[in-house]
Amino acid sequence: MAVSARRTARAGSTGRAAAAKTRGAPKGEEAGAPASSFSKDEDLQAYRDMLLIRRFEEKAGQLYGMGLIGGFCHLYIGQEAVVVGMQMASREGDEVITGYRDHGHMLACGMDPRGVMAELTGRRGGYSKGKGGSMHMFSKEKAFYGGHGIVGAQIAIGTGLGLANWYREDGKVALAYCGDGAANQGQVYESFNMAELWKLPVVYVIENNKYAMGTAVTRASAQTDFSKRGVSFNIPGEQVDGMDVRAVREAGQRAIDFARAGNGPYILEMQTYRYRGHSMSDPAKYRSKDEVAKMREERDPIEMVRKRLLETHGMDEDELKKIDAKVREIVNDASEFASHDPEPDPSELWTDILLEVRA
Repeated sequence: MAVSARRTARAGSTGRAAAAKTRGAPKGEEAGAPASSFSKDEDLQAYRDMLLIRRFEEKAGQLYGMGLIGGFCHLYIGQEAVVVGMQMASREGDEVITGYRDHGHMLACGMDPRGVMAELTGRRGGYSKGKGGSMHMFSKEKAFYGGHGIVGAQIAIGTGLGLANWYREDGKVALAYCGDGAANQGQVYESFNMAELWKLPVVYVIENNKYAMGTAVTRASAQTDFSKRGVSFNIPGEQVDGMDVRAVREAGQRAIDFARAGNGPYILEMQTYRYRGHSMSDPAKYRSKDEVAKMREERDPIEMVRKRLLETHGMDEDELKKIDAKVREIVNDASEFASHDPEPDPSELWTDILLEVRA
């Protein structure tokens, strides 16, 4: 059935969605407002998942410094609560697509740390057989449709994932991530328009880490409230404390439920912060060391969960040390595998390549 025919067949549901939009989008909390509490099990899950990303990225930074990782390498340290909270809100089958700061998203989706690290070091056991590197990994099995090196391109592709879900009526929602810098790209707004026009099940997650590629948001964006970027397309949005995994999960659940119900896309601006530079080659001289230290001391997403586990859930330091040790064991194993796995055979240069031959 052609898309136009499918749109006609679903005119009734689209009308209901439009009526729902008229009644108003679900009301979210202001960024920084208290989030709903987590059970002990939920906090433990969030702690383990965020700690795995943190330790993995720290190890990746070490391997980069040793020359085992080449090219670009963009670390996610400081932003872990965003993807972990969103994954806690999603359900199996929902797709994830993001930009080049993507290792955390892969791990949160359940991809094997060995395969991710092996791809970083260009080994045949990597998710792209060692040919993609840091920016280009995919896992159809885990519904992860890639990190993408072209700024903003993933938003258009993520909208396409939403279109496929809408067409198939499979109940899945696409989570399309981008940074505050990418939010200024033209294709992002073309995607917004199409998604709202067809009421596509997409949640756009703008990870506002304040500096894009090194320029402060206040110097690069005329509208610094990214939750309003969909206003001209009638797309609802909200700002979220992206350093609090509880706030992320709560807002993520609202947005995903809204999209899954046939109401169309939703925008979440995650106000977060990265501790490292834009990439490993960035000395980050555009911000002060005091600013970074203050965020680490007062707003670190992992430390906030750790504090709750100790003070609210009655765990002791030894229990948390065991979790950290187990996570380090997983990461060290991935590092060892990635350091000793063979490089791709030269014949791999000719696989997975589409050639166009013209007369």
